[in-house]
Amino acid sequence: MSDRGAFDTNVVTLTRFVLEEGKKAKGTGELTTLLNSMCTAIKAISTAVRKAGIANLYGIAGSTNVTGDQVKKLDVLSNDLVINMIKSSFTSCVLVSEENEQAIIVEPEKRGKYVVCFDPLDGSSNIDCLASIGTIFAIYRKETDDEPSEKDALRSGRNIVAAGYALYGSATMLVLSTGQGVNCFMLDPAIGEFILVDQDVRIKKKGKIYSLNEGYAAHFYPDVTEYLQKKKFPEKHLSVICLATITATLMLRLLYECNPMAFIMEQAGGMATTGAMNVLDIKPDSIHQRAPVVLGSPDDVQEYISIFKKHSK
Repeated sequence: MSDRGAFDTNVVTLTRFVLEEGKKAKGTGELTTLLNSMCTAIKAISTAVRKAGIANLYGIAGSTNVTGDQVKKLDVLSNDLVINMIKSSFTSCVLVSEENEQAIIVEPEKRGKYVVCFDPLDGSSNIDCLASIGTIFAIYRKETDDEPSEKDALRSGRNIVAAGYALYGSATMLVLSTGQGVNCFMLDPAIGEFILVDQDVRIKKKGKIYSLNEGYAAHFYPDVTEYLQKKKFPEKHLSVICLATITATLMLRLLYECNPMAFIMEQAGGMATTGAMNVLDIKPDSIHQRAPVVLGSPDDVQEYISIFKKHSK
């Protein structure tokens, strides 16, 4: 006997959601097409990640990328998937990837009005041990009618029109913002669509968890060390665990790591800073420029900024 209640006949897919948002904004539909092409690439990467062992995709491809990371076979596959899917959507003119030393200028016959910066497979060094990996992207609108060039990507995060990241784990989740809040979508393998599962996600003013790679603790700046010490060994309220909902990483890539995550964090009510300035206000000089980033709950980030300023005097 079938269970009719187990199947949602009015499910909100990512395509439906973006179409509705685009209609409200009276858009042309080009951004929706671009996001759909990115979703197709993410679905393909998700399948490749799950089949990596069987398909012999683990291991080193035999080279390093422009940022010095060893290139994995899945990196190469993921990069090709994202590039080809975006190009085939006829919506982009410039692509910036972690895996490519120079910006990719889309062929004239396939060009659109958007610039896309992405890391096709972030955390790929974790592939072999089955830890979480993901795809990060940021989308900008080209501002001029000039011939597309690398300069079109050298803009602050304040110009982002949409950003998101996909996380490949026990399920594949896509977190997306088009500048009207943050929404979470889960890939339903039964129908091959991303389904809206959390709408208008908001971050708490103060959290209870911090996350960073303490394997590099010997190289932390004094402000980071002091902040962590205060969280681990609070002088007051010893019966309360008071840790920050914060991710602190030194020198990530600005265009396709810091900016998209900072954009999403701010849209969710959080903050993102280098300590000295807001991440989204940085004007990049090169497409692979790095920047320090601290992002998370506003009260916790403000506390870090206070410590940073004290050590900067």
